[in-house]
Amino acid sequence: MERLQKVLAHAGVASRRKCEELILAGRVSVDGEPVTELGAKVDPSRQRIAVDGVPIELEEPVVLVLNKPVAYLSTVSDPLGRRTVMELLPPVRERLYPVGRLDYDTSGLLLFTNDGTLTQRLLHPSVEIEKVYRVSVRGVVDRETRRALTEGVELEDGVTAPAKVEVLRQADGEDGVAVVHLAIHEGRNRQVRRMFEKLGLPVQRLKRIAFGPVTLGHLKTGEWRPLTKEEWVALYQAAGLTPPPYRRPVVRRDPDAGDTRRSQSAKRGPRRR
Repeated sequence: MERLQKVLAHAGVASRRKCEELILAGRVSVDGEPVTELGAKVDPSRQRIAVDGVPIELEEPVVLVLNKPVAYLSTVSDPLGRRTVMELLPPVRERLYPVGRLDYDTSGLLLFTNDGTLTQRLLHPSVEIEKVYRVSVRGVVDRETRRALTEGVELEDGVTAPAKVEVLRQADGEDGVAVVHLAIHEGRNRQVRRMFEKLGLPVQRLKRIAFGPVTLGHLKTGEWRPLTKEEWVALYQAAGLTPPPYRRPVVRRDPDAGDTRRSQSAKRGPRRR
């Protein structure tokens, strides 16, 4: 059972706020009966939902992978007019949302989907989906630092869960830059940066390269791709869900738009903040 306005929004009727207005105006019916309460819950797989007498068409689940550049917000919109990751997505019918977020100055793998249940499971702390980051830090990642990361770092909001650490390149002195892979399953705000800063190693560059069974592979910065069938099954199973039938999104292609893998905003150049 899901809230009616959420079902309407996921079906592409309108934004959730606009769908609430439609409900309050008495324009939405469930099994032929008008519904005007915003708290009403429905089962879209069993009940007939209509707007102005026209049945809604439920969306099939879609999952995309984006290699997020820095200087983009991981949000659907921004009141200050700053660039958001939504500008980098292809023109598809489904209303997609980012699964969690990456900081403004962090790049890498960001998932998008219209499956709210999948999103909730992937982000729920009890599921412990592992995320892997490539981190460049200033300073030497010594044995004591690795031990602290693997045992937990005490931050202002509590001790972090044990992480996995792999040093790819060691710094040649305190002013050099070391590169490590860090795997965590928590999702605290700016967690990776705070962990290294607590240990006296300022982060120079941060990029997420894996989210559960999904990896960036050779995806270029600013480009997107659908999941492979194998990734689709593995991601749903990692979330503890039965995978629905695999489906690639249908992209509406404009013959004058060029390569739809990149956003039109990226082609126009950066927008002033």
